[in-house]
Amino acid sequence: MTNTNTQDYKLTQTMLRIKDPAVSIPFYRDVLGMTLLDRYDFDSMEFSLYFLAYENGLVGEPPAAGPAKVVWVFNQIGTIELTHNWGTEADNDFGGYHSGNEEPKGFGHIGITVPDVYAACERFDELGVEYVKRPDDGAMKGLAFIKDPDGYWIEVLSAEGTSNIITSAVVGN
Repeated sequence: MTNTNTQDYKLTQTMLRIKDPAVSIPFYRDVLGMTLLDRYDFDSMEFSLYFLAYENGLVGEPPAAGPAKVVWVFNQIGTIELTHNWGTEADNDFGGYHSGNEEPKGFGHIGITVPDVYAACERFDELGVEYVKRPDDGAMKGLAFIKDPDGYWIEVLSAEGTSNIITSAVVGN
């Protein structure tokens, strides 16, 4: 049952720090098919935020730039917030951010649901995307893990395929 104190809460974004928006934005836009909703530059603090999402999940039409558009962006569900600290893209000594999948482990991955994992992976192959796990590797067949330009893992799955994996692996179902 929903707690009435939190019934209007919603998960709106996941933030990932990126080294170079000139590389990361095209990956999320052109490889994963997301739309750039808006960009916010914080000149005095020298960082920028980029919000991306899938068009098919957007609620309402985006208003013109300004406060109403910011409200619209922050009311969307399931956005990716890419944070760029200025200068990292040109700093040869900057080794990148921790992906969460090396020791000490922490953050693991984001998930993208697709209609057909194998078709998505054929496209990723054509685009030269780096894999952590291909769909038929390991014990969990039918799902893949790819890496974005900053090394963050992205799980690529189908709802039906994942249902099959979970129901066959979980005792009592």
